[in-house]
Amino acid sequence: MNMARSVFCRAVGVFQLSRTSTLLTGTRSYSQTEPEPEPLTVRQQSNGIRRIILNNPKKRNALSLSMLESLREDILTDVHRDDLRVVIISAKGPVFSSGHDLKELTSAQGREYHTKVFHTCAEVMTLIQDIPVPVIAMVNGVATAAGCQLVASCDIAVATEKSTFATPGVNVGLFCSTPAVAIGRAVPRKVAMEMLFTGTPISAHDALLHGLISKVVPEERLEEETLAIAQRVCRASRPVVALGKAAFQRQMAQGRDAAYATASKVMVDNLALRDGQEGIRAFIEKRKPVWSNTAEKAHD
Repeated sequence: MNMARSVFCRAVGVFQLSRTSTLLTGTRSYSQTEPEPEPLTVRQQSNGIRRIILNNPKKRNALSLSMLESLREDILTDVHRDDLRVVIISAKGPVFSSGHDLKELTSAQGREYHTKVFHTCAEVMTLIQDIPVPVIAMVNGVATAAGCQLVASCDIAVATEKSTFATPGVNVGLFCSTPAVAIGRAVPRKVAMEMLFTGTPISAHDALLHGLISKVVPEERLEEETLAIAQRVCRASRPVVALGKAAFQRQMAQGRDAAYATASKVMVDNLALRDGQEGIRAFIEKRKPVWSNTAEKAHD
């Protein structure tokens, strides 16, 4: 995906409007202000760590078009600022995400709307892999269909022991073809096919065994463990991490020889960075590196 194009393709986001209605009873009138709707996602940022929380537990954090657009906006906002180092995606409630909102996928919405839903979803999933900072999924509960796709698309995923993962679309007549893109690149082929053909959930421990997630932790330690990973990422040089993430994604799509050619060139480019040379000097001098966190070159 062209990153320059994706950065400029920003969603409008979710705007909150308060409406006032007047109720008339006999000769007396009452002014009643409707409460503002909860935002579909909540974005917070502190010390280099951006938290994005799926915030629609009543609808099982379904990835409706509005939810996807809100998530896209939260990912893209100031994504190139030096003070953003890592993103954590989590969810409110017992369901991380149940996938697409099936009410949006009926014939009443039509083919054009359906196309927009899946185009936006694919854009969000690729953005997660294309942005220059690592993205961590923090999962406490059920992740199904496109929700499972979201987990698989993240660079790192930490889940509680009670979390489960599934692609049950086949059971409602909608095969999880787009989730299969991310899941099929995260787990062995036959594991992916069993998940897709049967819709049977797998446990967090099986998800760990097959490579869908990075770590399984007790529920009470989920936040602590996830933040510990994020804080370790923050200790590294931002441009070095960005260069490495982009190179990893690129070489994974290549054959062995092309992958080595790509990775070798990136190593040379890494050495040309000011932070690349600073890290080597710090190691030789037995001190902690002082990162510039800029893409400034040490040499051509």
